[in-house]
Amino acid sequence: MLTTEAERRKSANLRTAVVFASVAAVFFFGIIAARLFGGPVIGVGVMGAIVLLFLVLAIGRNLRK
Repeated sequence: MLTTEAERRKSANLRTAVVFASVAAVFFFGIIAARLFGGPVIGVGVMGAIVLLFLVLAIGRNLRK
């Protein structure tokens, strides 16, 4: 089944929205984790781990194509 250009654009926009929403959620929970567990080291560690995960997923998805 062939998809139209509008359907492909819609799915690409949806993927982008999900990525942006997940980044916002990670920042939110990273700030909460830093407050709960004390210190900025936890916050930086959470942010670094999530950024690394997003990079691995993004690069892996593009290499699969």
